Amino acid sequence: MPIPKRLIKLIDSAKVKYEIIQHRTVYTAFDKAKTLKVPEKIIGKTLVAKMDRMFAIVLIPANKNLDKGKLKKAANAKLKKEGKKLIKKISLATENWMKKNLKGAKAGAVPPFGCLWKLPTFVDKNLTKNPKIIVSAGDYNYSFRISPAALKKSVPDIIMATLSRARKK
Repeated sequence: MPIPKRLIKLIDSAKVKYEIIQHRTVYTAFDKAKTLKVPEKIIGKTLVAKMDRMFAIVLIPANKNLDKGKLKKAANAKLKKEGKKLIKKISLATENWMKKNLKGAKAGAVPPFGCLWKLPTFVDKNLTKNPKIIVSAGDYNYSFRISPAALKKSVPDIIMATLSRARKK
């Protein structure tokens, strides 16, 4: 199975329930929602953000867009508590950076488990309002169905905040 073994090991070690979903090849969260015939709001769209010189995994609902201002505010709140330098600029990581640094995951199918690469994980609170969510499993043909509580238990130091805004039609 193309799901990274260390990802399965991480979730299993958290002793949480999850389901592996195999589906046709999809490259976007929108296509995943259409393929699985589920609402976009329960599909987690994983983004990799570059915040000045550090990187982070960001999970937002597929029916929303990332609000960089809200992400910056959440990241700076955490950094301020730790007495670290605050972030000035946020952009998205390049595909090349992801291929080089996120071993075991395909660019565009990064699972929202930043701890696998020693990266912070930010999760949009809007996504956690659903009893179950569907997130990438590192491959274009596999996803996980998991509860937000199980995701939180699987990822130490997860940062929950409002990070998205309505998508323009």
